[in-house]
Parts: sequence; structure tokens; C-alpha cells
Amino acid sequence: MRTSAIIVIVWGLFILGSCRKSDYIVEPGAVTLKDSGNGTGTVTWTKDTKYVLEGLVFVNDGQTLTIKPGTVVRFRPGQAENSSALIVARGGKIIAEGTREEPIIFTVEGDDLNGSIPLEARGLWGGLIMLGNAPLNVEGGESVIEGIPFSEPRIVFGGSSENDNSGTLKYVSIRHGGTNIGDGNEINGLTLGGVGSGTTIDYVEVISNEDDGVEIFGGNVNLKHLIVAYCGDDAFDYDLGWSGNGQFWLGIQSPYLGDKLIEAGGGTNPIDGLPNSLPNIYNATLYAKGNNSSNPLIAFDNNAGGTIANSIILNNNKGITIQETDQQHDSFHQWEAGNLAVKNNLFHQVASNVALEIFKISGVSTGQHKTDWASYFLQAQNQVLDPQLTNYMADFRPKSKLNIPLATYPDNWFQQVTFAGAFGEDNWLESWSLLSSVE
Repeated sequence: MRTSAIIVIVWGLFILGSCRKSDYIVEPGAVTLKDSGNGTGTVTWTKDTKYVLEGLVFVNDGQTLTIKPGTVVRFRPGQAENSSALIVARGGKIIAEGTREEPIIFTVEGDDLNGSIPLEARGLWGGLIMLGNAPLNVEGGESVIEGIPFSEPRIVFGGSSENDNSGTLKYVSIRHGGTNIGDGNEINGLTLGGVGSGTTIDYVEVISNEDDGVEIFGGNVNLKHLIVAYCGDDAFDYDLGWSGNGQFWLGIQSPYLGDKLIEAGGGTNPIDGLPNSLPNIYNATLYAKGNNSSNPLIAFDNNAGGTIANSIILNNNKGITIQETDQQHDSFHQWEAGNLAVKNNLFHQVASNVALEIFKISGVSTGQHKTDWASYFLQAQNQVLDPQLTNYMADFRPKSKLNIPLATYPDNWFQQVTFAGAFGEDNWLESWSLLSSVE
């Protein structure tokens, strides 16, 4: 542990030394954008213009920001209340639709996209926040997003429109962001608050973020082809009643940073608020930080449920925990009611590859409940098996087809594939993602 701490400190000093504020020099001709309350307006950004956002910039209610393929949006460096971020307010839209050949990139000012910023530099700016009108499980059905001063009136999210449309993110890479203002008050790489199922999120990367990679606060948004790598907290985090779908998710942790790969939360105000957090997540590949971790790889807490299936889950001391309390509303009771399932997954190098040690209960529990949950591992057709991935850096495809039983997909939104994990024959992170350049 002492050696690990020294490595982290040295790496942190390297990043700070490599990324002094004086290093961020705007190239001539850059357009600097600030927000005095008017938002971006309905406007189109193109790749032939250099954009630098300073402070909190909003796409206001009724406005649409269109970003064309190949556009790079940079953010002035800063932390906490001085951070820069792009926030799509409730009723606003962002249409950021890149291509595999020309992705859209959000990064810090001074990033020349050719190595000027170290790969694992984190927390250099804020992040991308999208807010919508979809349902939450909080009292009153509305909340305010974390990471932004409460005095800002444009941070309210939540409503009653399940199919609300906040726009499109496609082939988008979000790099080196995140800021921590206080406990439970952070800007994540991509934050989704009350975002509805009319929104399209497909082929999105969050890499080297200070806090969570992707956090979903309620809503019904569906997310496909996600990459979250080397973040300081959780890779994926959901709560407040998220009831959408996810498929083809890749989560990777640094050996010495990060908390959980998936932190599944339900509600706290109230704990039994509706809708419950009951997403369906299929075809994930989750690679944790190995023996350095004291946290579970996936944790279900605060009455959270949902399904994780047809996935490859790797490399952690602890496996999956569900919380049991002395109250009726907890994740253990969601499992008993059939609202929580972890099935048809492949585990390798998790809990020393001992099948009956992979599923654990956190909190207050009886011996029989612990036995029931542990035994469910095999009953749900999970397996301990080496997937023999091509490598663990930029190609997570198994070397050969895995012969494991797969769960049936719940609806037609899902691509009906015949493999476990996020990758079949197509290494879909190639060309457009920063992760694909890692050697």
C-alpha cells in the first residue's frame, strides 16, 4: 500500500507539473465563448473554427446547439467554482453527431490532440451536462443538478415526459474533465439529469475524468457504445429512478484510482420513491483495478434494482454487492421481488475466481440471506471463465467465441447479438476514441 501511495503522489505531481495554467495558450483565431445568461443561442459550430468555452456555458430552454463532425471544443482550465462546463438546460437541445472518421472532441484548452496533455491528466475543466423533463423519484418530481451553484436558475431537471428529447451525442470524446466541489457535489464527465428516451447517446467516450465517467440521475435515456476509462471515481453511476437501457459498455479502471465500475443507486428522498431505478444493462465489459481495490466492482444500494446480463466482468478483489437494511425498501428486497438480476455473465479474476464468493450482501443481513444471494451466482447461469481477451488496453475482443448461455434481450432496442461483453468481431472503439491510441 505504501508503494502504491508513492506512485499515485509522483504521478499526481507529474500531471500538475505538466499542466500548469501558463501552459494553456489559445491559438490565434480562437473564439472564446462566455455566458451572461443568454446561452449559446440556436447556432452551429463547425470544425474550421476553434472554440474555447470559459466558465459555465448553457444551451438555454428553446435553443439548439448543433456541432458538426470533426469539431473540437476546448474549455478554459479551472476547478470547483472556477471550472468551465457546457450545460444543456431543460428544454434545450444539443445535436453533436460526429463520425468514426471525424469525432467531436471536448477537451481542455491547450490540448493539441497530439500528446500535449498526459493521457491520465484529470480534473482540468468541468464536463458536459444534459438536463431534461423525464421522471425522477424525488418529492415534487424535480431536482437541481450537482456541481453548479444553486443560485443558477437553469439547473432544474425532471418532469413527466418519458420520451423527452435533449438531442444527440454520437461519436463524441470527452477528455480530462471533472471537478469536485464537495461530497456529492461534483461535475462528472457526462451528467444526465432527467433525460428522456427521445435522446440519442451512442459511441461516447469519457476518458481520464476526475469524478464519475457517466452519471445518470433518473430519466429514461438509453445509452449504447459507451467507453469510460481511467476515471477518479465510478465509471458508471445511476440513481433517482433511471429506467433506461444500456448496451455495449466498456469500463476500465486505472490500477490506483477509481471506486466502482457501476454504482447503482435508487432513491433517498424518499427511499421508496417511484419510479424505481430498474435499468437493463447488457453486453458490458468491465475491467477493474485488481488487488488494489477494497471496493466491490458493482454495488446496488438505496433500493436500486435493474439487470446486468451477457457481460464480461474482470479483475477485482470483490465482486457484486447488494444492500440489505432493516427496512422493507432495499436492494435485497428488489432482488427477492424479481426486480434485480445479475445473470448470464462471465467473471474472471474476481474474488479469487471462487464462484460462491463473488456475490455478497452489504449492510444488515442474516446468514440465510447471504447464502441465498451467493448461491444465486450459479442459479443465474453466471460462470467463472477466462475470456482470453486480445489485450487489456485497446482491444477487448475475446480471441475466440465464448461458449456461454446468453440471456434473452428484453426488447427490440437492443441489438440481438450472440456474444457476451461489449465486443464481437468489430473493435468499435477504433479510429474515433482516444483509448484506441493507447499502446
